[in-house]
Amino acid sequence: MESLAPFDLVLFGATGDLSMRKLLPALYRRHSAGQLPDNGRIIATARSELDRSAFIERVRENLATRLAADELTEGDWQSFTERLQFVSVDASEPRGFADLAEALAGREAHCRVFYLAVAPRHFVDICEHLNDHGLVSAQARVVLEKPLGHDLASAQAISERIGAIFAEDAIYRIDHYLGKETVQNLMALRFGNMLFEPLWRRDWVRDVQISVAEQVGVSGRAGFYDRTGALRDMVQNHLLQLLCIIAMEPPTSIEADAVRDEKLKVLRALTRLEGKDALRNTVRGQYRAGAINGQPVSGYLDEEGVPGDSRTETFVALRTELANWRWAGVPFYLRTGKRLQERTAEIVVNFRDVPHSIFHVTYGAGQPNRLVIRLQPDEGVRMHMMAKSPGDQMELRPVALNLDFAEAFQGRQADAYERLLMDVLRGRLTLFMRRDELYSAWDWIEPILQAWDTAGDAPKPYTAGTWGPAASSALLGREDASWHEES
Repeated sequence: MESLAPFDLVLFGATGDLSMRKLLPALYRRHSAGQLPDNGRIIATARSELDRSAFIERVRENLATRLAADELTEGDWQSFTERLQFVSVDASEPRGFADLAEALAGREAHCRVFYLAVAPRHFVDICEHLNDHGLVSAQARVVLEKPLGHDLASAQAISERIGAIFAEDAIYRIDHYLGKETVQNLMALRFGNMLFEPLWRRDWVRDVQISVAEQVGVSGRAGFYDRTGALRDMVQNHLLQLLCIIAMEPPTSIEADAVRDEKLKVLRALTRLEGKDALRNTVRGQYRAGAINGQPVSGYLDEEGVPGDSRTETFVALRTELANWRWAGVPFYLRTGKRLQERTAEIVVNFRDVPHSIFHVTYGAGQPNRLVIRLQPDEGVRMHMMAKSPGDQMELRPVALNLDFAEAFQGRQADAYERLLMDVLRGRLTLFMRRDELYSAWDWIEPILQAWDTAGDAPKPYTAGTWGPAASSALLGREDASWHEES
C-alpha cells in the first residue's frame, strides 16, 4: 500500500455536523488502520471558543456514538489525540488566521490540506484569508463541499476567485457518492471485464434508471434546503455524476484527466430540457404528512423553518437522453426525493427483451435482463436473468446472481469519505469534479429551473412513506417502463 507523506489537514467547521458525523470518524478509522503517517496532524478550526481539551472531549463523545464498540480502543484513541490541535477561527474574520499561521509555521514543505466543511458562502473568504496570511504553500490543496453555487453564474464566480489562489489541480470538489465502493466497482465492472462492454450501448440497453431515495426529511436544514431544493441539492451533482460513470466512454487510463475528459463528454451530450420539453420530461414533488417505518411524520410545509407557501421541491424525477452514437434513443431516468418509502441508492440497467421467446414463463413475463448496482444501504451488484424452474416442464422464472460486497470481501468496507480523504492526501484527483464538469452540470440544470419558474406550477404533493407523486410513474409509463422498486 502506498505510504503517505507527512501532512497538515486543516479542518474548517470542525464542530459542525459533517465533521462530527463523517470526517472525524473517517480520519480516526484511517488512523486506527495504520494508514496515516506519524507526522500527520489534524488542525481543527471553528468559531467556537473551545480549548484543545474541550474539543478533544467533544470528539471522544461523538466517536462513541458513531463507531462500533470494538473500534474505539483506548490505545488508538490516545494516539489519535496526539494528532489533534484546535484553533479558534471565524471564517468571516481575519484575526484567527494569524493563530492558524502560527500553528502551521515551519511545515511549508509538507502536504497541506484545507478542508472547507462550512457553508459555501464562506469558501471565498476563507481562501482569501489563507492567501493573505501566506498559508497557501506550494504543497497546499483545498477541498470544497457541495453545493458549489446556486446557479451557473455563482458557481463561476466562486471558482474564479478560488482559482486565482489555488491552481486547478489543487482544488478538490468533493462528491462523496464517487467514493462509494460500488461506484469504484462499477468502473471495474465496465473497464476491467470484457463481458458487458459489447452490450453497453443502445442496441442492447432498453433504459437506465438512477435513483437516490431518502427516508429523512429536511432534518433541521430547512433554511438551506428551502433555498436549494432537490434538483440543485442532488441532481446537479450526485445523480449527474453517477450518470457520467455509467455512460462514459472507456478512458485511456485511470488518471484523473483521462476519466474526467470522458465524464465531461457525457455532460455535454445530455439533451437539453427547455420550456415545454422540460415540463413534459420532469416531475417535481413535495411531501405531505404520512408515515415512515410505521411512525407518523409531518409534511414539508409543517417542518420548522419552512414557509407555509413554499414551492420548493423535495422530489424530482426526469427523463433525458444522450446525443451520441453509443446511447442515442436510450432513456435515462433520474429520481431522487425525501421522505420516500425506503432509503436506497441504485443504478439499474435494463436490457432489451429477447426478440422471440420459445419458452413458457412461470411468472415475471416480459421482465428483461437487468443489472442492479446498489450503492446503499447495502452495497452490491445483482444480475437478473431467466432460468429454468425445477421440474419436468421447460418453464422459466426470474433469478438473480448476487454479489454482496459484505460477503464477498470480508471485513468492514471503508466509508466513502475515508476513501476520498486518502485520495486528497495522496494527490489523486480522479474522483473529484473538474471546473468544466461543474459548469456543464449547472448549464444543463438551469433551463429546467427556468422552465419551472416560468410555468409557476406548485410541486405535486405526495404522501410521506410512498415512492413520490403518481406522475413519476406516469413519466416512465409513457414508454411502457416502470421504476425498479425491489427491496
